[in-house]
Amino acid sequence: MNVDLTRLQAWLSAGEDEHLEFKEARNRYDFEELVKYCVALANEGGGTMILGVTDRRPRHVVGSQAFTDLERTKAGLIERLRLRVDVAVLQHPDGRVIVFSVPSRPMGVPIQYHGAYWMRGGEDLIPMTPDLLKRIFDEAGPDFSAEICPQAVLADLDPAAIGHFRAMWQRKSGNKALEALPVAQLLADAELVVRGGVTYAALVLFGTHQALGRYLGQAEVIFEYRSSDVTGPAAQREEYRQGFFLFQDEIWHKINLRNDKQHFQYGFVMLDVPTFNEAAVREAILNAVSHRDYRLPGSVFVRQYPRRLEVVSPGGFPPGITLENILWRQAPRNRRIAEAFARCGLVERAGQGMNRIFEECIRESKPQPDFRHSDAYQVALTLRGEIQDPQFLRFLEQVGQERLAAFVTQDFLLLDLVHREQPIPDQLRDRLPFLVDQGLIERTGRGRGVRYMLSRALYAFLGQGGIYTRKKGLDRETNKALLFKHIQDNRTEGTQFGELTQVLPSLTHDQVQRLLRNMQADRQIHKVGRTRGARWFPGPGAVE
Repeated sequence: MNVDLTRLQAWLSAGEDEHLEFKEARNRYDFEELVKYCVALANEGGGTMILGVTDRRPRHVVGSQAFTDLERTKAGLIERLRLRVDVAVLQHPDGRVIVFSVPSRPMGVPIQYHGAYWMRGGEDLIPMTPDLLKRIFDEAGPDFSAEICPQAVLADLDPAAIGHFRAMWQRKSGNKALEALPVAQLLADAELVVRGGVTYAALVLFGTHQALGRYLGQAEVIFEYRSSDVTGPAAQREEYRQGFFLFQDEIWHKINLRNDKQHFQYGFVMLDVPTFNEAAVREAILNAVSHRDYRLPGSVFVRQYPRRLEVVSPGGFPPGITLENILWRQAPRNRRIAEAFARCGLVERAGQGMNRIFEECIRESKPQPDFRHSDAYQVALTLRGEIQDPQFLRFLEQVGQERLAAFVTQDFLLLDLVHREQPIPDQLRDRLPFLVDQGLIERTGRGRGVRYMLSRALYAFLGQGGIYTRKKGLDRETNKALLFKHIQDNRTEGTQFGELTQVLPSLTHDQVQRLLRNMQADRQIHKVGRTRGARWFPGPGAVE
């Protein structure tokens, strides 16, 4: 991870959680306590510990003199944790800040120290609870969906569900021989029947209502339609306790019955955008079915509201998956189910489908998928149907489907972030030159002050050239003229730096300082004093 003062400022504004810890440690910090906090961060998926910052909000830098020999500290952490902990020192204007970047523990292996598996418990460290320990140890276990259900037989599988699977597999593979294969051989070739035994994956995909009731009652999907957030019975409720291939289309048709279209007209062109995108909804349900924890008793819930859809599945994210890496890392909890979906073309074998959900939301100028209500016991995905910016939607229509088809997920994310004027994370920056070459975004500024914005051509197409000029800001000479005017107007008492940043609020402190140095070199202005109380005056000043 790149650690700099900009990143530190983002941390200062963030909420402290199980992945982020602040300690003042002005003069020293106990090494044993540092080890325990690093153990807790590793056990909870990795995180960052920062010394030299107050732990109560609003946070500010106080500086830390702890751990002057950082190489020795780093070696001690590696010796005790058997994990590589990266350490960085930031020289903030208010003092020295030490940042410890702790990786996640290995899959299925919690880390202990002094006889305890540490975790965060509010403001303190506490030993991990037995249920959490069991979940970690279970991560290294075999694929549950590939296990054989001892009592189940082929007669417990619905022929119609198997028929749907056969037809889709044949269409995807182009293998006409699949049509004549006996059921037992077809399912054996798909590894859904192993040595004559019916797997739990086969029950989830093809099981009859009676069979699931006997052997795997939790393998059901419950659909609800609610017209508002008011508690009480749903306006419609359907329970699907049967093989997935029997209801996958029906549940989409239920959603589509109340899938209003949002209309936008530009001149003679009318755009009709459905509130719920079919591809995104189907991917969300496929993810829930293939990645839920079937060892837990709950059901998958699909709740439809007029402008949002919620898909909630038992079990937290699969091992190794977090909100930060959900688009870049794949770890199917039920590999045998995921492989069956891949065979018939429902999902890509290597992917989770999450990339497609994000892309479809951005294409339609809708909010990105929301996982905020997820925790260790459930994954809760919310898809919102409101069009955020019809103009951006119109822009993507102008880009054209052929060009968009060549985009990767990072390109869609970048366009969305640039459009919303949000910071760009490091893992997306490699794709910036591509979008610049495509003429979709522009680069302004230099050095640390560089920023990106949608292109002039976009705003010209939308008839918003004035907005482009305002967002791009004034040119360098105009900025210098504004600074000089303010300094000239206050020539008697002088101008402090803080006032000058108010003159050009769209520029960073570094950008304003560069302008001032340039003006000073041209002998337009001079500075009196060297501390924060220094003041700027017009003219070249006294010759030294």
